[in-house]
Amino acid sequence: MDKSITVGIIGMGDMGRMYARRLSQAGWKICACDLPAKYETLKRDFENEKGITVLPNGHLVSRVSDWIIYSVEAELIERVVAEYGPSTKVGAIVGGQTSCKAPELAAFEKYLPPDVEIVSCHSLHGPAVDPKGQPLVIIQHRASQQSVDLVVKILSCLQSKVVFLSGERHDRITADTQAVTHAAFLSMGSAWAANNQFPWEINRYVGGIENVKINIMMRIYSNKWHVYAGLAILNPAAKQQIRQYATSVTELYKLMLGGHRQELTDRIKTAGAAVFKQDAQDQGLLLSEETLDRFSLSKGPKERMRNNHLSLLAIVDTWWKLGIVPYDHMICSTPLFRIWLGVTEALFRNDALIDEVIDTAIEDNTFRSDDLEFTFAARAWSDCVSFGDFEAYRDRFEKFQKYFAPRFPEAVKLGSDMIKTIVEQTKS
Repeated sequence: MDKSITVGIIGMGDMGRMYARRLSQAGWKICACDLPAKYETLKRDFENEKGITVLPNGHLVSRVSDWIIYSVEAELIERVVAEYGPSTKVGAIVGGQTSCKAPELAAFEKYLPPDVEIVSCHSLHGPAVDPKGQPLVIIQHRASQQSVDLVVKILSCLQSKVVFLSGERHDRITADTQAVTHAAFLSMGSAWAANNQFPWEINRYVGGIENVKINIMMRIYSNKWHVYAGLAILNPAAKQQIRQYATSVTELYKLMLGGHRQELTDRIKTAGAAVFKQDAQDQGLLLSEETLDRFSLSKGPKERMRNNHLSLLAIVDTWWKLGIVPYDHMICSTPLFRIWLGVTEALFRNDALIDEVIDTAIEDNTFRSDDLEFTFAARAWSDCVSFGDFEAYRDRFEKFQKYFAPRFPEAVKLGSDMIKTIVEQTKS
């Protein structure tokens, strides 16, 4: 290891802190900062951690660091790079951790000196997930192979699965593997809150698939809003997919309300056949109810109720309408995407279960009010994203976050256990 190399981290949110600790534990020198107003607090937080030096601002980090990671919100990346980019050390390498690379790389091109190289990255998982074996995208944007090799060497301590992509390809894949998944869970939480429901306390939401819905919804709402807003609003492909998801939810719900059994059946099975082709049978993602049953927030035994699984049907309908083949991007998939795909696959490859879903959709009104609120929620999130309104996104997110917050500690622990168990089974 080259002891003279210093890694700078600008932005010490959850991911910035995870990177700082992991890299310093591997022996790299870390210089880090956050907002100047947070300097004293950040310094206290890391005063007993060797290898991490906290500095007052990004100018000081940029002047001394050989590779600088901007770990800030996608919405703010241009503003932060504009402020600190000109102070970058001559010959340094700069990268970012945002989930949408187009605005990040544009900011680097605009504000970094020409003698600075650009090698960006993106860990495709949350800060609480063990990075070992998880996808880590490296983007060689404006850099020599020697600089890329140094970045890979620095990040090798994460033991992640490195994938080399262009910024444009990264954004397309992240949209395909995250946008609709996030929209589904955000809409679930919105619908349950609108109905004043804690779903684990209701007999309707029992069983393995319901556990996944509840646990991942809670995990998403326990995170910071900007983790999802940047990808949704700044990535054009994500906007299109979220809009289609809202359309699919609405159209499927109208077929259910109208009792159009044959049209609903044809649409569901056509979508399923297009997405879950025979040649994808060996993907090994199929998740069993027995595995998923172990991870429930509900207390005491309850009997599973039939559900039309509108959220799952709309996911597959969206993929079909947009020509997305989810298996194409498994090497860059997040843990949540692999779980959601595995659950969806389990539904669509079980003929008896998919027939039960269709019967329930046409004949059973048990979930009608829930589905109505879910449809409203999917459309509201889509509108928010289409308008590009970060403040509206934040207001909606934090409103529902506050509703579920009392149960976050228990839910996040259970959700982490579920993800750890299932990811081990679904690693490609």
